[in-house]
Amino acid sequence: MEKNVCGTEKIARALLGVLIIIAGVFYGSWWGAIGLIPLLTAVVGYCPVTHMLHFSSCRVKTST
Repeated sequence: MEKNVCGTEKIARALLGVLIIIAGVFYGSWWGAIGLIPLLTAVVGYCPVTHMLHFSSCRVKTST
């Protein structure tokens, strides 16, 4: 599994995930569990949806 989530996108996903979880706890809603998805994709560095769209925020390695 090749990483496709790097840099700023990784930080944004982690922050978004934490904010969704906090909102779910604050409002007492189980919908906060959805925050685990962006949080896990940030930790693992791989997103299957991004892979299906053939997009990667990681730099392409070039051989020199």
